[in-house]
Amino acid sequence: MRRTSPRLSRRILLTLALAALATRAQAAGHDAEIDKLLRDILDAEPDQQLTLIDQLGDLGDLAAVPGLIQMLFWLPIDDDKVLPNALHKLTGARPGETFRDWMVWQQDHPEFKPHLGFEKLLTDLFGGLDPKFRRFLTPDVPRAIRFEEIVWGGVNVDAIPALDDPKMIQAAEATYLTPTDRVFGVALNGDIRAYPERILNWHEMANDTVGGIPVSLAYCTLCNAAILYDGRVPGAPTALTFGTSGLIYRSNKLMYDRTTNSLWQQLTGTPALGGLVGSGAQLTQLPLTIASWSDWQARHPTTKVLSPDTGFKRDYTSEGAYAAYFASPYLAFPAAVKNTTLKPKDLVFGLHAPGASRAWPLARFATTPLINDRAGLIDVLLLGDATTRTVRAYVRTGHTFTADGPTLKSTDGTTWTPTEDALLGPNNQSLPRLPGNLAYWFAWSGAYGDDLAQ
Repeated sequence: MRRTSPRLSRRILLTLALAALATRAQAAGHDAEIDKLLRDILDAEPDQQLTLIDQLGDLGDLAAVPGLIQMLFWLPIDDDKVLPNALHKLTGARPGETFRDWMVWQQDHPEFKPHLGFEKLLTDLFGGLDPKFRRFLTPDVPRAIRFEEIVWGGVNVDAIPALDDPKMIQAAEATYLTPTDRVFGVALNGDIRAYPERILNWHEMANDTVGGIPVSLAYCTLCNAAILYDGRVPGAPTALTFGTSGLIYRSNKLMYDRTTNSLWQQLTGTPALGGLVGSGAQLTQLPLTIASWSDWQARHPTTKVLSPDTGFKRDYTSEGAYAAYFASPYLAFPAAVKNTTLKPKDLVFGLHAPGASRAWPLARFATTPLINDRAGLIDVLLLGDATTRTVRAYVRTGHTFTADGPTLKSTDGTTWTPTEDALLGPNNQSLPRLPGNLAYWFAWSGAYGDDLAQ
């Protein structure tokens, strides 16, 4: 997600948002007073805003805290530090003076519940930016995440357009790719396809059918996490397809399905807000391979590859999007980073296994390209290349493997061959591949915890 200049864009967009604030929320006690003061602050002249913020702080009601944190985003930069001072007065905390500082603090303090009317206020503000946000945000929408932690990603609904049934070409025609370009490789039921990162950077979502399976390749550039999901969800009459909502939660994109307009957490494949929350819906992750174009093509000479003729005008060169973000140690949006074993944007390969989720630092594969390990209740084998960011994981029940050229040797003396689907052994034996994905450490640990292999 990209943002325009904060000071200018907030002033312009605030003017649009205020048009949606005519309706005053009705609530009892301080809730009504908090709501009125927050709306008055948004609509007031700068000198009046300071007085109103002081009044809100003087109420001494902790329900005003989430609303005041939002004001740090929606109002012009507060040179007099009135907003952070009011928050300090209410909470006793002083994490910093910016919206980012207080949003990170808020993640660790769920005890500060917003006032009645907060959800309507935030819905009105987002709806003023883009009326389509009202598809997802309503005051009583079922949710599995905290409403007050939703952040605008700087773009409107579908401003980062998904690719639907994109045009594929033969490998020989893909002269726009260089040997070192990374691709997201998919092999399902003999159908082999490559989706170049340099194109997915601009679209972040590809809805396609591969090997007869409706799939969505969901790529969160903020988390550097590409995940392949099966679009078939039990209970849904048709396969789901997805788009980019323009909203962020803990620096992870919130995607939405076009059938129910529910928001989903990209990293976990679970509903976050909307009608599918509480339904038990869960997207099934499928194996996806990150590889250099030369390695993928050598392994799969008949692969098809995404055409740069997408129907959109974008800079699909290797450095066309997000190069500065990927090279920076900083996060684009607020997210608490509690485990400092790794740097927030160190890459890890993560597996979701029965009984546990576990991650391995990508850097480990630079010296140890073959790892026999355990994740939860499953013995696993990982084959990795840190340079190309290629990691494949397999079940290894009953075996411990060593490398033997292009094949693997088990301690029982048998020889095995790794494929995109499974490890293939003698006498038609096979051990299945496990779906996993790369992600920045901050995102993985925030979603799945701190079980990190050393």
